[in-house]
Amino acid sequence: MRRLFGVAFVVMLAIAGTTAARAAEGRIALTIFKGGWIIGGSGGSGMLTFNGRRYPLSIGGLSYGLVFGGSKADLVGRVSNIRSARDVAGIYGAAGAGAAIGVGARAIVLRNEKGAVLELSGRQVGLIANLDLSGLAIGLR
Repeated sequence: MRRLFGVAFVVMLAIAGTTAARAAEGRIALTIFKGGWIIGGSGGSGMLTFNGRRYPLSIGGLSYGLVFGGSKADLVGRVSNIRSARDVAGIYGAAGAGAAIGVGARAIVLRNEKGAVLELSGRQVGLIANLDLSGLAIGLR
């Protein structure tokens, strides 16, 4: 019985190792426009570079809470834990708090329902203050 559990454990580790080994990463660039008064919206576009190919992206989202103003953010970074470009598409949720007046630096880590992780940084231009729960939808075009 002990030996059976030992063999099962080794098999589970092997499966987990091959699954993790197949996950890859890529580079991503996004331009996001955000604006609102209490209820906000965001939209934009981007580009995913994965396995030597480029994939155009569309971006949209809604937020609710203390939000007012408008801004444009240019973000770049990496996307990890993906097996195909389709894994980037999905809803990314994040609780955010921040403010930017003029030009400000932004950094954020987001995760979607498929496990894709975006690590983004960049610059934000505009006048916006927010304390909201946002949902950012990214789709392949």
